[in-house]
Formats: sequence, structure tokens, C-alpha cells
Amino acid sequence: MSQKIRIQKILASFGVASRRKAEELILAGRVTVNGKSVRLGESADPIQDVVALDGERLVLSEKRWYLALYKPRGVVTTMQDERGRKCVAQLVGDLGSRVYPVGRLDKDSEGLLLMTNDGEFANQITHPSHHVAKTYRVTVRPGITERQLNSLSTGIVIDGKMTAPAKVRVLEQQGERVVLEIILFEGRNREIRKMCEVLGLEVARLKRIAIGPVRLGMLRQGTYRELTKEEILGLLAEAKKKGEKVNDRNIANGRQGTGKRAPGGALRKRR
Repeated sequence: MSQKIRIQKILASFGVASRRKAEELILAGRVTVNGKSVRLGESADPIQDVVALDGERLVLSEKRWYLALYKPRGVVTTMQDERGRKCVAQLVGDLGSRVYPVGRLDKDSEGLLLMTNDGEFANQITHPSHHVAKTYRVTVRPGITERQLNSLSTGIVIDGKMTAPAKVRVLEQQGERVVLEIILFEGRNREIRKMCEVLGLEVARLKRIAIGPVRLGMLRQGTYRELTKEEILGLLAEAKKKGEKVNDRNIANGRQGTGKRAPGGALRKRR
């Protein structure tokens, strides 16, 4: 029996992108069903219908991939780049399956980036209400004051909106360079760089060293590894816990929460 579901959910299940990113692909006119362009909100049967991206038919991947990648500086967090810059897709080209980034890390930053072909997993980790902690090692100059540290911790107005409180501590002081550990609980674009700019601090180096329970560890630049089952479950547990806190707060404030269901697919063993 035919069962039609939303196109963006099909794209996510095929490992093309998260649902939010899939919506952008549909709006850009890059997705077709049976040769015809589709609009946001339309549905299809993933078994009976031919769903294609940029003219290439999508096929459901047999294996779900969950990767930790060390993105070097100068590499852009995209699957392809019109300007010919090196992108993260080239770093996982030997995988044999299409995976995409979970969240972003700007070109001038380095460190841990998650990649997957599981759209539901990506949606859980990146959903704005879940706030999975991200830990950074940040080198700034020409030094930092207690007032500046307090501002980073309590929040700074960027683009007309206050940033969420962060955890900040000094790791090292090297002359006119200070190394900080900053833990963020929201995912605004270039947030640390913008906060430092407001405070008159120059970011000399920015490296993400952890996302939730997943740490960069000894991973070499440009290489990747599969996440362990414990890491995957830990990420989902943290996302669920943060989401529940937000929903509880919304209910207390008289607003209905919009909880998301955790992925139901079984985790596959590492090969």
C-alpha cells in the first residue's frame, strides 16, 4: 500500500541533509519527484516515486554513519563550494556513502565536526531548543580582563539579541596571548568571534574540542572516526535533556512546548 510522507523527511531518511536543510534544497528547486519540481509541504512515496536531487536519484543508504571529523582551518563546512574552496565532503570522500555536516564550523576555525547520513539524528542534535554543549579552546589577544570574562559568561548583545550564558575559564596566559575554554549552549553563527569583537579582543585561534560527550581527542587534522554507540546515545540523551528543560520552561511561562521524537532506528554495529 502506498504511503506518502513529506519530501523533507524523505530527504532526511535518504541521508541527504537534516530536515531544515532539506527544506532549503526544496525551496531552491533542486528536488524533483518523478521528474517534476516539488514545493515545500508536498509528499511522496519513497518506494514507488522517483525522488531526485539535482537530477540524481536518491537511494536509501543501508548503513547509518555517525562520524567525528577534525576539520582543519581553511576548509568550508559544505558539501560543495561554487568558489572552488576545499570543503568537508572531500575529507570523507573515501567513505563510499554520502554524509553531511551536523551543524557548522566556520572556515577560519578548526576542530570537531559531526557528520552523518541520519537526518533524524542530525535534527535532534541541531534543533534550536536542545542546546547541546559545545566546548572550544580559544586563543585571544592582547589579554583579557575580569570584566571581559564576566561579559563572555553572562551574555553580550549581538545583532540586537543577547547571547545565552556561557561557561568561560582561563587555561593559559602566554604574554599578550590568553587561552580560554568557552562552553556554549546555543548555535549562533560565528558567536564566539562576534562576542570577542564586541569586547575588542582578537581571536588568534579557535578550535572546537568537544560536542556534548564527544571529544576531539587525538584525532589528526583532516581525518575522521566513527562515533561509538555510547557517544551516539550520550549525544541524544543530552539533546533530549536540554529539550525537556526548554519545554518545562515554556509550559511554566504559559507556552506549549514542541518536543521532538528521538530517532527510532536501531544503531548499527561498527564494521
